[in-house]
Amino acid sequence: MNFQHLHELLRLELLRRIDQGILTGTKLAQQTKFQQAHISNFLNKKRSLSLEGLDRVLAAQNLTVDQLLPVDLNAGDAGNDADPMETVPVVSSRAAMESAFATASSVIETMQVSASRLQDNRSRPNPKRLHWQRFLAIRVDAQQASAMEPMLGAGTIAVLDRHYNSLAPYRAHQPTLYGVRCGAALLLRFVDFEEGRMILRPYSRAFPIQLMSVGAEESPSDYIVGRVCILLSEL
Repeated sequence: MNFQHLHELLRLELLRRIDQGILTGTKLAQQTKFQQAHISNFLNKKRSLSLEGLDRVLAAQNLTVDQLLPVDLNAGDAGNDADPMETVPVVSSRAAMESAFATASSVIETMQVSASRLQDNRSRPNPKRLHWQRFLAIRVDAQQASAMEPMLGAGTIAVLDRHYNSLAPYRAHQPTLYGVRCGAALLLRFVDFEEGRMILRPYSRAFPIQLMSVGAEESPSDYIVGRVCILLSEL
């Protein structure tokens, strides 16, 4: 974690509050005594805030640095050297798609995963996501599960490796399951790419294949949130 990451965490938290309707750029400018253009440029990543400016924004929103820090993925069981565990935060689909780090306010629950299971995963990151927190999990809802039944059921926890954004098969001759951003939704699908379109394939034959166009200046990795590397189903 460095100053740049902290700066970005604050920006993302402010945008989350604006999206929820509990804050506006105008209100934030009034609270901090900054020009509205200055706040707008900060929220749109066109300029940075000074240390003093960060302090003013934190104070105005009653935020502390501790509240912005991501969940520590290295906080495993230090006393169990044989099989250390790491904490993976379970977040909303939106947070998994849009948030570089899981902040305390975005964590719904946490789960313990063997550190070796996480560390053994190979990465193929989109350079834009290289600084993002690597492993986050979502709890699969009924709509996400419907296309992947019986492979996935509602309530399944899917751990996403957000540093695997490539369509290169993870294992030879086996389809790779991805979390894919499709509009405002996070879909869990097998994915192919042909003639400028992503082909989102369900597991259930009763569910249709979906086609998603990729812009001329975009690549499939811009839409791939991550590879599903672990599935945990409730009994």
